[in-house]
Amino acid sequence: MGWRRWAALMVCAAAAACSGEPPPASVAPPRTAETEALQAPGARASSPTLRKVRARGRLNCGVNGTLAGFSAKDDRGLWRGFDVDLCRAVAAAVLGDARLVTYTALDERARFAALQSGAVDLLARNTAWTFSRDTALGVDFVGISFYDSQGFLALRSLNLQSAEDMAGRRICVEAGAQQSTMADFFRARSLSYTPVPAETAAAARLAFERNDCDVLAGDISTLAGARAVLARPGAYSLLPDRAAEAPLGPVVREGDDGWAAVVRWTLNSLILAEEMGITAQSAPQARRESNDPQVRRLLGVEGAYGRLLGLPIDWAYRAINQVGSYGEIFDRHLGPDTPLGLERGRSALWNAPEPGLLYAPPMR
Repeated sequence: MGWRRWAALMVCAAAAACSGEPPPASVAPPRTAETEALQAPGARASSPTLRKVRARGRLNCGVNGTLAGFSAKDDRGLWRGFDVDLCRAVAAAVLGDARLVTYTALDERARFAALQSGAVDLLARNTAWTFSRDTALGVDFVGISFYDSQGFLALRSLNLQSAEDMAGRRICVEAGAQQSTMADFFRARSLSYTPVPAETAAAARLAFERNDCDVLAGDISTLAGARAVLARPGAYSLLPDRAAEAPLGPVVREGDDGWAAVVRWTLNSLILAEEMGITAQSAPQARRESNDPQVRRLLGVEGAYGRLLGLPIDWAYRAINQVGSYGEIFDRHLGPDTPLGLERGRSALWNAPEPGLLYAPPMR
């Protein structure tokens, strides 16, 4: 056999094409900038905060601490809530165990200072993403976990139906940003009212309970939490008017892009899990059996995307398996079957039967 014929046969055998046989069912994806990055030896993220959290063996997470449904201790002294579960998900992704979190209760005045000083690694607390906070405080908002807005809570017996019905009423409100937002709302409508400012949201709620005012103003998340702990929750209703948007989300210190990416993509992984129909219970089976490339990438079966964050390849799987998808977390703490009784609304997935604004970039 001549060398040219031998070489041709070797090429045919390697390509499995000369015999007319179909190509194998599993074909490697084309190489792109993304796949090259995943194979690069230096692809691991460099994050001082990530190194500190690992060395410490615990995540220090700042939370509200007194907001029902979001972050508060239960009757056994255990931390529960929507924001608490975000902290747990980050701990699972970074440390492998959702229990490795130290929670610090922070009020409105102390929250940013605690983050800036390094007292906490992550602020997972009802904190609205605004222009001034994002540009002037040395912090980074890394995503939106809850689409909130400022609203109003009142006794049903007052039969208040709209903003016009609140004209001339006494309104309890937290001093500062909340009071300023409310003032803009009434000024735009040329309506008069009597503000009853309080130093904190908790103080405003207590004043409302004492009947120092007719209406309580605040973010819907705060008002729903306040209503849940009132003596007669069913006697109060949320009015339909919304004074301003308040997108809430996790906050990290500015200047550590690697850590911001870890927290951002942990949140995104919980959202993607709901979109793909993956729950805490179904995640192990999906990881073993799914042929969907998106599912396989999310759960760390292929792609090794964790390397780009400086995390193990199964980082997102650990967060989902130990804490649950975004939908599970919402339903567990905030949904219609909880004391808060909140509908998903704008925090629903973009492709839900009643679409919301919740959306995560693809993992690819």
